[in-house]
Amino acid sequence: MPDDVFLALASPVRRRLLEILADGPHTAGDLAARFELSRPAVAEHLKVLRDAALVRDEAVGRQRFYHLESDPLEQVGEWLHPFERFWRSRLRTMADLLENEEETP
Repeated sequence: MPDDVFLALASPVRRRLLEILADGPHTAGDLAARFELSRPAVAEHLKVLRDAALVRDEAVGRQRFYHLESDPLEQVGEWLHPFERFWRSRLRTMADLLENEEETP
């Protein structure tokens, strides 16, 4: 799996862009309007996502629509799967601690 996917996912702005695009395609202007960033800054984030093959763009008339590409995310999920047991164990421990705190007067 290419490192550029992990680099792209490292940014909270890019992760949020992917979350928005999970609901369907959006124009760059629509996406930029959801952030307190300049349009060029959002465009740079979209370029990083495009370079990592996490999004693709499509020209429709004078507008450019961005679409989520899920294949790289599926690869990340497959790579992370063996580590899931660590998370589940920690979540169970945290749930047990919370239950004990609730029971303590």
